[in-house]
Amino acid sequence: MGVPEVVEPAPAALLPLALQNTYRARYSAMRPGWLPSGDQLEALVRGYVTPQATVLDLGCGRGGVVELFWREVKLAVGLDPDSPSLTGHRAPGMPILRGVGERLPFAGESFDLVVCVWVLEHLKDPPRVFSEVRRVLRPGGHFVFLTPNLRNPLLVLNRLGKALPLVQTRLVSRFYGRREADTFPVQYRANTVRAVRALAAAGGLEVAELRVVPDPTYLAVNGFMFTTSVLAERLMPKGWGVHLIGDLTRR
Repeated sequence: MGVPEVVEPAPAALLPLALQNTYRARYSAMRPGWLPSGDQLEALVRGYVTPQATVLDLGCGRGGVVELFWREVKLAVGLDPDSPSLTGHRAPGMPILRGVGERLPFAGESFDLVVCVWVLEHLKDPPRVFSEVRRVLRPGGHFVFLTPNLRNPLLVLNRLGKALPLVQTRLVSRFYGRREADTFPVQYRANTVRAVRALAAAGGLEVAELRVVPDPTYLAVNGFMFTTSVLAERLMPKGWGVHLIGDLTRR
């Protein structure tokens, strides 16, 4: 018999998801029509989901938005370089493969939709990935992603992770209650509106939409921090929201 895998327990979070969602509900009441970036992404992706669609979850990890609808499409495939994440994928039965975005193991024009959530910030070679995404997309297909916006002042803290990856791993793990094994090195080479537009143009993709999404709940460990973050959000330029949502199409 093999030795059972030892799964590292997640630490207690300084900012539990339930608390963050409470402050998101308060912010939504203050800004009617506002939705968290995850909800916006899901709505955007579902707009392209049809029974005949073929979908790639690029950097699927343990699962994400694609796991919510993978049975509703003709084919949905997950790809990730991290074997433990694939082993723990939350959608039993969904096809998943080990691989990287720089060398997608698929024939050209295989997918109608490529979804990429919390991945662009980790890419070492974004031009190659964007080119590969275009190759596997069918004409008129969509590349939809969610990633941090490097223009946001909060990303100053995250940039430490580029120089001090061990510190970043421990801080993110402690703050959000993630296992350290699920926190990966950051690069931030595709994390501004300008960078995405340049990468899209070079890779043969057109920008259908780029949204900058504000969300003052990322440091809201208490009411004071939430109020401070809301005030700071109001003072910042609109292009400095914490997240970017992109929708690119193949020409």
